[in-house]
Amino acid sequence: MKNVARMALENGMEIGEDVYSYQNQLLFPKDTIVDDAVITKLARYSIMCVAIKEDVDFATTHFEKVRLSSEFKKFELTYNNCMSIYRKLMKSFVEDGKPVNMNSLMEIYVKISSRARSGEQLLDYLYNMLPSEDDMTYAHCLNSALIAGVFGTWLELSQEDILLLIQCAFFYDIGKLKLPQDLLWKSDKLTDLEFTKLKTHTMLGFDILKNCDMNEHVIKATLMHHERCDGSGYPSKLRSSQIDPYAKYIAIIDAYEAMTSARTYRLSLNPFQVIANFERVGYEKYDAAILKPILSHIAATQMGFKVLLNNGTEAEIIKINEEHLTRPLLQSQDKEIDLAGDPNLEIMSIY
Repeated sequence: MKNVARMALENGMEIGEDVYSYQNQLLFPKDTIVDDAVITKLARYSIMCVAIKEDVDFATTHFEKVRLSSEFKKFELTYNNCMSIYRKLMKSFVEDGKPVNMNSLMEIYVKISSRARSGEQLLDYLYNMLPSEDDMTYAHCLNSALIAGVFGTWLELSQEDILLLIQCAFFYDIGKLKLPQDLLWKSDKLTDLEFTKLKTHTMLGFDILKNCDMNEHVIKATLMHHERCDGSGYPSKLRSSQIDPYAKYIAIIDAYEAMTSARTYRLSLNPFQVIANFERVGYEKYDAAILKPILSHIAATQMGFKVLLNNGTEAEIIKINEEHLTRPLLQSQDKEIDLAGDPNLEIMSIY
């Protein structure tokens, strides 16, 4: 809400708080729609200003409220300014071979991440970003670098390790800049030939970085971030002990970023849908020691939020079920709903 001077009121505005006279008489209850009669009466009682609802006050879901907040708009401005710098740095590196100053990348990271009060808020902000089609590949890595700082903190990594993980995230998908956009962001299912070509991005990225003066973990994460602990990944079908530890982190960050970023052909997945997707794939593909605490943190960030179930029931999340992270305990009016005990109920949206 915002306070609006009586002289600036316009018909159709909605009053956000009860309006009282100086004698404590209720003049207008909240939700009253402003019209000429309302403005006249406010003048008669010498009311100078009233609280008026803004777009954010009409938002229903949690993420709509985030997107409409003034704090997010400041974040979005900083993000977009930094995106143009990041894109220029990476493009000149890939196309012209101009070295990227790692300090410049970390300045971008600090400028953007400092716009959020917490890691959880940063993830909320990234969830609401929608880059242009030309920037989607760059945004994927930039977002992953920001996510890396959050996940690294959740995992209680050292500051040195978090810094290195952020650097890995800035570069790991750089090979995609060598591939056509229509292949990278095709909305339809890829053909076998197209998927084979897409998978070359790990080797393309490795070829770009292998002779650069970079930490070996950055180079290995670029090559190995699509390897899976059960040997089902690419390009070399490595198993858990053969995969660089930073590539294991990046594998999870990469999948998380892809699921939580909006695409032209689908909406972002909500946190419980993200967790369900990871659990559906199975802990055998990712390093469970890394993945489980991250998923627990994601679930915990939803405590206290209201949800809408597929049967139309509205409820509040009051407890996370550590055995079934996507099936929390809910409170709806005077009764509890244990989603773990009712497989037919699903969370449709989060408020």
